[in-house]
Amino acid sequence: MSKGTVNKVIIIGRLGSDPEVRFTPSGAAVANFNVATNRSYKDKDGNWQEETDWHRIVLWRRQAEVAKEYARKGSRVYVEGRLQTRSWEDQNGQKRYTTEVVGFDFQLLDSQGGGMSSGMSDDSPAEMTPPADMDVSPDDVPF
Repeated sequence: MSKGTVNKVIIIGRLGSDPEVRFTPSGAAVANFNVATNRSYKDKDGNWQEETDWHRIVLWRRQAEVAKEYARKGSRVYVEGRLQTRSWEDQNGQKRYTTEVVGFDFQLLDSQGGGMSSGMSDDSPAEMTPPADMDVSPDDVPF
């Protein structure tokens, strides 16, 4: 852990679509999908409101493969990871940004048996970051 800082996110929600999995030139799997979380609150008139937030998730290597094989649209999942913001220039020269959760622990919560883990908790820094051979440009971004 870095001295005096923490970057940790826990998301429990439902997949908005099936995971999209691609592979780097070296063969490392990378999965991308969105997870919805909901919150309810009373507005100023006392009526209940529900709000949905969408979170972009990125999984690497074995966890990406597990997500591809078992996770489906609507699956309830647990994702633990770190926030990462990336920037790039689009085709029109505009600077674009995206913030995503790079997961290092991924579990399916509503599978047969009541819960299924990816079998891996990728706590090592090597598992939390893209492979070294991945040169990310806007055309190569896997989502």
